[in-house]
Amino acid sequence: MNSNHTTSESDDMRPEYDFANMKGGVRGKYAKMFDGMVTTVLLDSDVAEVFPDSASVNEALRTLVRILRKSGTDHATDTDRRIESPNK
Repeated sequence: MNSNHTTSESDDMRPEYDFANMKGGVRGKYAKMFDGMVTTVLLDSDVAEVFPDSASVNEALRTLVRILRKSGTDHATDTDRRIESPNK
């Protein structure tokens, strides 16, 4: 650890946790497991105010996809299997 580091009262990391000297840790060990499972997008602030969490965003987008399919303007026909909710 950096000996010049000053600890503030909000720092709740214990001094015995010296990650610089840990052995056996592998950076990104589980990254491949999540590859392609999740896509991160940034919402504009006005849109983010409407949706409290990712579940509400996903449900709104799935609803939009169903509407587009019914109206015949579906542009996502190649992704039909990915758009369906994994919980349904």
